[in-house]
Amino acid sequence: MADAGGIATVLAADERDFLLRNSGDQVKISSIEASTVALYFSASWCPPCRRFTPKLIEAYNELVSQGKNFEVVFVSGDKDQEAFDAYFAKMPWLAVPFPDSECRAKLNKRFKVRGIPHLVILNAASGEVYTEDGVELVTEHGTEAYPFTTERINELKEQEKAAKDNQTIQSVLGTPTRDYLISNKGDKVPISDLEGKYVGLCFVVNGYGPVVQFTSLLAKFYEKLKEVGEKFEVVAVSLDSDEELSNESFAGMPWLAIPQEDKMGEKLARYFELRGLPTLVLIGPDGKTLNNNVADIIDEHGQDAWEGFPFTAEKMEILAEKAKAKAELQTLESLLVTGDLDFVLGKDGAKVPVSELVGKTVLLYFSAKWCGPCRAFLPKLVNEYNKIKEKHNDFEIIFISSDRDQASYDEFFSGMPWLALPMGDERKQHLSKTFRVRGIPSLVAIGADGRTVARDAKTPLTAHGADAFPFTEERLREMEKKIDEMAKAKGWPEKLKHELHDEHELVLTRCTTYGCDGCDEMGSSWSYRCTECDFDLHPKCALGKEEEEKKSDDEAETEADPACEGGAEHNFP
Repeated sequence: MADAGGIATVLAADERDFLLRNSGDQVKISSIEASTVALYFSASWCPPCRRFTPKLIEAYNELVSQGKNFEVVFVSGDKDQEAFDAYFAKMPWLAVPFPDSECRAKLNKRFKVRGIPHLVILNAASGEVYTEDGVELVTEHGTEAYPFTTERINELKEQEKAAKDNQTIQSVLGTPTRDYLISNKGDKVPISDLEGKYVGLCFVVNGYGPVVQFTSLLAKFYEKLKEVGEKFEVVAVSLDSDEELSNESFAGMPWLAIPQEDKMGEKLARYFELRGLPTLVLIGPDGKTLNNNVADIIDEHGQDAWEGFPFTAEKMEILAEKAKAKAELQTLESLLVTGDLDFVLGKDGAKVPVSELVGKTVLLYFSAKWCGPCRAFLPKLVNEYNKIKEKHNDFEIIFISSDRDQASYDEFFSGMPWLALPMGDERKQHLSKTFRVRGIPSLVAIGADGRTVARDAKTPLTAHGADAFPFTEERLREMEKKIDEMAKAKGWPEKLKHELHDEHELVLTRCTTYGCDGCDEMGSSWSYRCTECDFDLHPKCALGKEEEEKKSDDEAETEADPACEGGAEHNFP
């Protein structure tokens, strides 16, 4: 039973000594027999919470069925009783009563909850916090992480290290009860057939645009390697939770797959430290990992990527030379002209020949009305565009839309003073692939000679505004030097302590963009940062506005103030 000085102290209130089940039954806190208790901060309105809750339910039910002394307590962030009831109805554990907002607020404050889902795991008897990274541990390790102590997590890390040191193709792809893979026709293929071959593990999600595009390219790469006699096989690793969706995506693939019912996707995603999609892990003939992701290489070089296989240093030099030669031949027209599509649109809908833009610095602006960060970034971009145009006639922006309908496209484009590709233009896919656009808003700078100047022009434009023009490396080095000189001129201290983060010192750090934890807005150029806690303060917030703004009249006229500003990246859905 719960110790009076342990979990009871954490969860009880002056006039309440119970928790609730979703049936409405009250459970005395003192009657909780679990030795490990997790506080689950979550809410029905939060998409990441809705994705994580089923995983936690699965882990909870499995632990309970194994007789483990484990309990979960839901601490709701819902906005009303009705939303709480509907969400809690799906949960097999306990909850702090929704009307007890004081206790819920106290728990949020006590455990410094800054985002949800958040899972704090405690020793029920003492109230000792085992970990505040419960979401990550359940996602990565599932029930194997129980009882979630530091000792257990370290033990799991040692096991993973040993597994990697002794890795074989069987240990990666098989289980104690399965030694085969399946073909898209449902045939069982022994894993032993892959021994002595190069194997690519392709992580897939049904219907996810970047993965769909990549697997189409991978199929051509795969067939080419087969044609030239390379011993190469691909194995699909599904990250779909729905077996039907997984089978649907696999049906059109010419390679093998891990059976969906094994649910190995998340385990392998953790094992290979998956950072994003698309991802293709390359394993060598000896069963050892050669590269945790060669998808970018294949994506960048397209069908020519087979010439660099298996992507050794020597082979990569060959690809690099080919890419360099191709880049030197790039012109604005080679990027923007495809057959009869040799124009962009002006504000009045008139067709503007691409030839009229030759010799100008051009920003390709990938954006969409449905994207909140894009809408937030647009006013700044319009402002900086107008400033640049006042001084430089040889400059233009082209809007490349990811909108889903013509009405949205028209409404969003109406607020832009520049040019655009037509809605649904086929050149958009080619440009997105060429510049590996993974999220919006995104800006790519093309120089006056038609060559790529910067694949990420948004960061310097955010940091330096119109002064970043023409976005060349030389110009950006000049701006970086000015920023360094600015900090010295203002006499900002290298380190300081602040009441908003009294755990550690904050260190003055050069950066691109960041979210300020003081004013909750974006900042750039300089931050007072705690890397250990991922905490940032804009100099204004760290030093106080009056102190930060002390500068000479000359500084006020010539130096850009790195003030907080709105806007953030938005990954494609």
